[in-house]
Amino acid sequence: MPAKAVKPIETKGGLLSSYYRRGGDRLGRHRVIAPEGALPQAATRLDNSLPIFDNEILINVSTLNIDSASFRQMKEIAGGKADGVAKQVLANVEKMGKQQNPVTGSGGMLLGTVEDMGPGYSNPCKVKRGDKICTLVSLTLTPLIIEKIKDVRDSEQIDIDGKAVLFDSGVLAKIPADMDLNVCLALLDVAGAPPQADRLARKGDTIYIIGAGKSAILCAAAIREKLGKDCTIIASATREESVETFKALDLVDECFVANALKPAETMDKVAKITEGRMCDLCINTANVEGTELSSVLACKQGGRVYFFNMATNFQKAALGAEGVGMDVEMIIGNGYAPDHAEFTLNVYRKNPAVRKWFDGKFSV
Repeated sequence: MPAKAVKPIETKGGLLSSYYRRGGDRLGRHRVIAPEGALPQAATRLDNSLPIFDNEILINVSTLNIDSASFRQMKEIAGGKADGVAKQVLANVEKMGKQQNPVTGSGGMLLGTVEDMGPGYSNPCKVKRGDKICTLVSLTLTPLIIEKIKDVRDSEQIDIDGKAVLFDSGVLAKIPADMDLNVCLALLDVAGAPPQADRLARKGDTIYIIGAGKSAILCAAAIREKLGKDCTIIASATREESVETFKALDLVDECFVANALKPAETMDKVAKITEGRMCDLCINTANVEGTELSSVLACKQGGRVYFFNMATNFQKAALGAEGVGMDVEMIIGNGYAPDHAEFTLNVYRKNPAVRKWFDGKFSV
């Protein structure tokens, strides 16, 4: 697509580019190099070149929050070494023009500052140049340029110098003035989970949460806020340390060690705790593939499984349920829900224990 120069809009902060390109599609199809006809998330290669189109926004990126399943996979391949993770991220962006893990297919989101916006950008969130923002769409559809990787942290956050482009359809959130930037990034990375868990949980339910990370904690806090003691929440993690941390937050009725990669073992432990009644709702927040059948077998017939887990193999989930004769409703976790950013930030603000956990883990 040829670039057409237009007269730039003069601003107090000046402009990065001498012109904006025209002809941009609000869904970002103009940035797709291959395959033809794909949308940006499914593309194998995006155009991450500058200047931006007249309906795009340019972000000066400071931190990437990598999807948990993706970070785990890259760290394992790198033998636990931070520089190995950095090399994989650089290679992904070099090859695809975006950060998308070729194994897990997942990305993450980013923290940065609004640097420029075209005159045709609709600006639904009313941002201005210089505002600190988090994107609420995946890195798998975000054109990205990395100039330098500065730090790789175990919190799954990577500090960089770089640029990113957001299409007119892309969702973002301004960082509240009262919040630590990295804490806010961690919260908004999983902002879709708490409101959807809140929506799914019903009075009288027995709810089982697999995992003890940030999305698990926020889901438990949201459900407890909604239902109080009119539900039973149980949870499991693979390590005793994680179990003790979850217990200390006083969000769950029971928390135990279980390897969700072993469905029969997990089912037996859930059966013992529930006295054979099993669960109405299972929320799977694990960051590794192979936990699908544990989620299914933890439910009663007619139960529901909510997979907020980018490592989920939905073929395994569907065929596994069929193979064990389980009729359960399986729900794909969506990173977007109406007002999800505000909902999730409020869960954090309302619960002192949750706030302390996030501040301790992610504040730099």
